Amino acid sequence: MRIGILALQGDFERHEAALRRLDVDTVLVRKPAQLQDCDGLILPGGESTTFVHLMRETELWEPLKSFCDRRPVFGTCAGLIVLATEVVNQRVDTLGAIDITVRRNAYGRQRESFVADVELTVGQDRRPFEGVFIRAPRILRVGSSTTVLGTRGEEPVLVSNGQILAATFHPELTDDLRIHSLFVDMVRGWLAGRDRAALGKE
Repeated sequence: MRIGILALQGDFERHEAALRRLDVDTVLVRKPAQLQDCDGLILPGGESTTFVHLMRETELWEPLKSFCDRRPVFGTCAGLIVLATEVVNQRVDTLGAIDITVRRNAYGRQRESFVADVELTVGQDRRPFEGVFIRAPRILRVGSSTTVLGTRGEEPVLVSNGQILAATFHPELTDDLRIHSLFVDMVRGWLAGRDRAALGKE
């Protein structure tokens, strides 16, 4: 198993360190051809409009759309915005990979960043997760095909839809590996399903 991390901007090195702690092979993705070697992909935080511009400039936009249709993808903060189907407060092109509506910078600017407990509804360990919210988006609508996996109060902050996982906060900025482990398990499940399908064709 190899998981790619889109390395155009954001704290991609912290995601890489988290995956290495889980003994997962990684590749920092900057070119379309590198996606071919990835079983899953992380879209880190950053500035969403710049993020989209860089994806188009490096000719990654269309390959990323195809990747989201076929393989597991995990987006954090700006990565979640890019994966969403709708952004309400600014024109941002998105990959439309997970049925949610979001608002960019919903809590204010960098100085309004904060840390808050996230209540997880997945996994055996249900201790609160320390969520680091930096210029974080807010999920305003969750589509019928989307599942809420974590909340801050009543608010959804961790969601999934099929092979797509998305968080409004930055799990890579803590030492808690539970959310990265969840994504690794999603990739393992996808690989197992692919192998079963291949065996069925023999």
